[in-house]
Amino acid sequence: MIEETKNLTNKSNNEKDDFAIDFITSSAISRITIKILAIYLPIFWLSGILVSMAWYGIEYLIESWIIRMFLLPFMIVASWFIFIFGCALFGKLFLIFINLIHKPKEGIFRAEKGNTDFEFWCLRTELKKLVIFLMNNCPLPWIDTWAFRWFGTKIDFTSHLYDAWVDMEFIKFGRKVTVGQGAVVMSSMVVGKYLIIKNVFFDDYAVIGGVSNISPGTIIGKDTVIGAFSSTNLNQLLEPGWIYLGMPGIKLKENRYAESRRDIIIRRDVDEQKKFEVRYDVNIDEDKKHLINQGEH
Repeated sequence: MIEETKNLTNKSNNEKDDFAIDFITSSAISRITIKILAIYLPIFWLSGILVSMAWYGIEYLIESWIIRMFLLPFMIVASWFIFIFGCALFGKLFLIFINLIHKPKEGIFRAEKGNTDFEFWCLRTELKKLVIFLMNNCPLPWIDTWAFRWFGTKIDFTSHLYDAWVDMEFIKFGRKVTVGQGAVVMSSMVVGKYLIIKNVFFDDYAVIGGVSNISPGTIIGKDTVIGAFSSTNLNQLLEPGWIYLGMPGIKLKENRYAESRRDIIIRRDVDEQKKFEVRYDVNIDEDKKHLINQGEH
């Protein structure tokens, strides 16, 4: 009896160790290996060649050193843009090659050296982080959204990422989704000895508060708001039209500020202490109107 109790206790402890949080997620550098450096170095080298070609072109086309000196500040700035766009281009080519060797897929995998799914996940993650780091330090305001789209995140330019980290696999955004500053949206994460990869979906007009954490498998309904400093559980479903708050997020109250009819403006007469609705025409092409979700009260 005592021996059976010891075995059960040891088994329970082993299971806890398997799922112990070790803070290794897809939003943190897991490890730098020779494989990753073998990708980084060619990307830097090839991007550097593009910069060298640009400088050589200026030297070849402009003979006057006075004009060259005048264009020097412009060329320095242009070199930086050429370098980061070169990294994006060659990074994408390497990613296509990696995905041809091993196609990404959903599931739960052993997070250990030698596991094919885990090893290729590390390669994909670190490759994308390189480009996103460079894009986030670029002064163009829209460039980070373009980079996320370029590397696989399904997001259009009606949605906004305010210095947030979003994984680039198995994530789909609806229209006009807002992700607050410092938020982390993960379609993959390592928990103990296991790698979890699950689809994440944001419906139209969802709002994610700053410094929030969205776990793999989360589905967020239309007009749903997640408060700042909140989080979701694995595979959590957040119903449409609600405000969630907490760790993990729980229903706080209905989102009564969300208007399902987008062609209605609520106006207030302060003197009469009344409010009334004003209908206006939606300025959108006929072939695009199906993208707007309109409902009836």
